Amino acid sequence: MTDATHDEPAEPAEVLSAGLLLTPARPANAFEETVQRLLQSIRLGLIGPGERLPAERELASMLEVSRDTLREAIASLAEAGWIVARRGRYGGTFVSDELPAAIPATSGSSADPLVASGRLEDTLALRSVIEVGAARRAAESELSSNDRERLWQADEECRTATGEQYRMADSRLHLLIAEVLGAPSVIPLVADVRMRVNELLDGIPLLAPNIAHSNEQHRAIVHAILRGNADDAASAMAEHLEGTEALLRGFYA
Repeated sequence: MTDATHDEPAEPAEVLSAGLLLTPARPANAFEETVQRLLQSIRLGLIGPGERLPAERELASMLEVSRDTLREAIASLAEAGWIVARRGRYGGTFVSDELPAAIPATSGSSADPLVASGRLEDTLALRSVIEVGAARRAAESELSSNDRERLWQADEECRTATGEQYRMADSRLHLLIAEVLGAPSVIPLVADVRMRVNELLDGIPLLAPNIAHSNEQHRAIVHAILRGNADDAASAMAEHLEGTEALLRGFYA
């Protein structure tokens, strides 16, 4: 398979594992970090609406927390409307079909506009440092055929996503770029900054021309990574992030 053409994959690859962010919580804040990891997995689309969470025993093992701590975290998220428990033969713990409305991190969330502006600039700077570097390193990495297929599929999911599903597909592509470079420590950094960016994006409308342009930039990033051209991958990612920055500054500055 070349990077120039990609018509119809024979069999869809699993783009991202549902357990990608379900990593061990630190004992001192086991409950809080368990809630954080579960929420990140849901809000970034690794476990989608209506999908089942791993079994309790497996999930507790993945997070390295007690089953009591896990149950407390699940009960809290169920109370907040993020997950539901279903009984019966096909029961288990599932992500809610309809997720709670996000609370936008608008500039009005702070009484001091300088504080809000500083928060925005901090998020944008952090994202640029992490994601441009991630794209460069991904292009420098030896990618397996499965990784290459997953990148194509994640890009295609962005191109076909509509409405509120777009932001999840977008997040999955950016997380996948972090995963394929083979540095596990980078993944939670990208996840954290993506959560911050999504909170800002939740406060502005989805603009069709911006989505179309964003998809073109995604394709350029994926092409460059698959060609192994690190400079082009970094440049394409930087250009992509600058577009988002311009929108956010327009709405929040």
